[in-house]
Amino acid sequence: MGTTIQILAAFLFTLGLLTVIVRRNSIILLMGIELMLNAANLSLVGFSQYLSQVNGQVQVFFVITIAAAESAIGLSILVNIYRNFSTINTDHTVTLKG
Repeated sequence: MGTTIQILAAFLFTLGLLTVIVRRNSIILLMGIELMLNAANLSLVGFSQYLSQVNGQVQVFFVITIAAAESAIGLSILVNIYRNFSTINTDHTVTLKG
């Protein structure tokens, strides 16, 4: 049972990583990051259940909090980018480079 959960978590993490690497739409990039964080949560809960400890489940609460903050800040940045550039594609926002 524990191995199945870890394989599913690895698959979800790989899917999120491929989404971040391949896609250029900023909203899809945020969804890929969220998918990777959820895969890490699934892995933590799987190990926590396998080892019969609560430490992994406590860490999941912190990761969920960080993911919520990342979503709020990321979406507010995307709103500002859309106001300035009229697009949310990362290819068209090259003037943001230092």
